Amino acid sequence: MSPPLSARGVTVALDGRPVLRQVDLDVSAGEFVALLGANGSGKSTLVRAAIGLVPLTAGSVDLFGTPLEKFHDWKRLGYVPQRSRAVSGVPATVNEVVMSGRLARRRFFGRPTPHDRDAVSAAIARVGLGDRTRSSLNELSGGQQQRVLIARALAAEADLLVMDEPTAGVDHDNQESLAELLGGLVHEGSSVLLVAHELGPLKPLIDRAVVLRAGIVDYEGPVDDLTGEDPAHVHTHTGAPARHEGLGAEGVWR
Repeated sequence: MSPPLSARGVTVALDGRPVLRQVDLDVSAGEFVALLGANGSGKSTLVRAAIGLVPLTAGSVDLFGTPLEKFHDWKRLGYVPQRSRAVSGVPATVNEVVMSGRLARRRFFGRPTPHDRDAVSAAIARVGLGDRTRSSLNELSGGQQQRVLIARALAAEADLLVMDEPTAGVDHDNQESLAELLGGLVHEGSSVLLVAHELGPLKPLIDRAVVLRAGIVDYEGPVDDLTGEDPAHVHTHTGAPARHEGLGAEGVWR
């Protein structure tokens, strides 16, 4: 079985500035991988490049064994972008936003099927917003908006869930609920690639951590081998030196 995600030598430059340098990244079936690092380390750029939202300068990405440029089975991928990117000024209702997660499973211009509606209702209920389906996204709190984006990805019934800082601006109780939800999805066989600045209640779920620093992989391995409260400033205690080559001078929500 091909892994959901396999990236090799990913290099990205934005506006002529190198952001990622020769990064390898894998996510296996049923695996929960955390992508960590300081702000500006390249975390969000890497996941966006891995799903085709940012062009590669060099390297390659395979999704479910298919080269990214030939991949069309988008229903297998659920993406949760940073809330600040996704919801600013959006006038749509909760139901409409979550229904957009079903587009890859519908025929062109096809109307929602009963299964589409059931999947959307189940996803909204799973994040605890069953009483807000007709609410505008602009009426919701930041934490509730984040839940809507997660529900949209859940509605896709995807095999790989890619989440870009889903806990940003979310209180501890909701972080615990997110951990419970994601733990259930992985138990059911889904794979998760999660970008985070800190792990909090998600830490026990992590099978493997990948730490970026200045656009390169600085550490890859068990999350328990990371020390310090802030993964942006972690170091390892495995006895192996951290990799700095090329750096130069520089369930139901509550």
